[in-house]
Amino acid sequence: MSTSDPRHYDIILAPVITEKATVASEHNQVMFKVARTATKPQIKEAVEKLFDVKVKSVNTLVREGKVKMFKNKVGQQSDVKRAIVTLEEGHRIDVTTGL
Repeated sequence: MSTSDPRHYDIILAPVITEKATVASEHNQVMFKVARTATKPQIKEAVEKLFDVKVKSVNTLVREGKVKMFKNKVGQQSDVKRAIVTLEEGHRIDVTTGL
């Protein structure tokens, strides 16, 4: 399997760059926004192939969309699935470089 398999880009959508993700990076963890249908084994394979690292574990969570007001209109944000990927010792991902 090639490292540029398009399926992997369909699974890993974007890195999450927040204060919580920055603190987690100090503990060898990286957060990604992933497809709602992605499973933990698929996420692990995609991260290992795209970034050439060894993944220790994958934890996932679904953040339910919030109801927001914009110019007196009610809107609903989409649900977002995130993956917290713990890397093996000695492996690093710099999410600021992008995919």
